[in-house]
Amino acid sequence: MDPASQDINLNSPNKGLGVERSDSLSDVPVEGAVGNSVNPLPPGLTEEEAEELRTELTRVEEEIGTLRQVLSAKEKHAVELKRKLGLSPLNELRQNLTKGWQDVQTSNAYVSASATLDDITRSEAYKKTQETLSQAGQKTSAALSTVGTAISRRLGDMRNSPTFKSFEDKVGNLKYKVVGPKGNGEAVTPTDTTPTQENPPF
Repeated sequence: MDPASQDINLNSPNKGLGVERSDSLSDVPVEGAVGNSVNPLPPGLTEEEAEELRTELTRVEEEIGTLRQVLSAKEKHAVELKRKLGLSPLNELRQNLTKGWQDVQTSNAYVSASATLDDITRSEAYKKTQETLSQAGQKTSAALSTVGTAISRRLGDMRNSPTFKSFEDKVGNLKYKVVGPKGNGEAVTPTDTTPTQENPPF
């Protein structure tokens, strides 16, 4: 495809489409040709006015193309300046977020919402609700403390009960039978373990 035959007008409906030169397209009418039936003139518009408008349209499209090129060059220059200043996209995003948050804080909606929240926190209903919740928390804390004290007392009573003492004695007797009289953590020496008739040596 010949680049010269490619329509590069960005506002054209044929942008980017290549025009192949063949016999099948030879009957396509050229814009502005005499007897152009594809694009008839609107009513009340003379051929001279239409030609003037086409000329102006061409000039405006060229200006748009020039402005796009200038904008592209300016964007590249801005990127280069940011790179030289050490402004990374992350730093730029951080600055934008900070500025955005400052804008939010100074916005009328935010100031109005803050004032409304301040009014609510100063209201009698809020104060009563806060006091009620505070009292409920204190009562709950006191109740939990009472329950903890009661459980401790109950465990102490249970430990002093005859059933628990009997269980403790049985565990102590079992320990004495398994470990022996030196089972209180003292080391057993070989002289202490003399074989008896019941336990002959191997």
